Amino acid sequence: MRILVDADACPVKDIIVKVAKEYKLDVLMFMDTSHIIDDGYSKNIIVGKGRDSVDFALVNEAKQGDIVVTQDYGVAAMVLSKGTFAINQNGLIFTNQNIDSLLMQRYVNYKVRESGGKICNHKKEPI
Repeated sequence: MRILVDADACPVKDIIVKVAKEYKLDVLMFMDTSHIIDDGYSKNIIVGKGRDSVDFALVNEAKQGDIVVTQDYGVAAMVLSKGTFAINQNGLIFTNQNIDSLLMQRYVNYKVRESGGKICNHKKEPI
């Protein structure tokens, strides 16, 4: 079991590394050339700045049983199909039961924005 991180926009990298050290798990941080990170623990996988290049590198590396941290529903859907565990930076666990509705909501929001509409983003409730 490893932790694979879509690290370009991940705000919880330090927490991931702290937990990985505690459980002695390998961490692979996937990023493009404009987001070099060196935390002294994780292995950095650096790819070109091409559209979705980080996403595809992460998906290609993911194996059954890995934990994938991403905020991208598309990446989550692809890695779930490989038997991984997927979670976002806020603790939302992606599952085969919720990924279709998340992808559909993303599509509906895109179509609303494309037609000139606005999406109302509700503020998060404090935990």
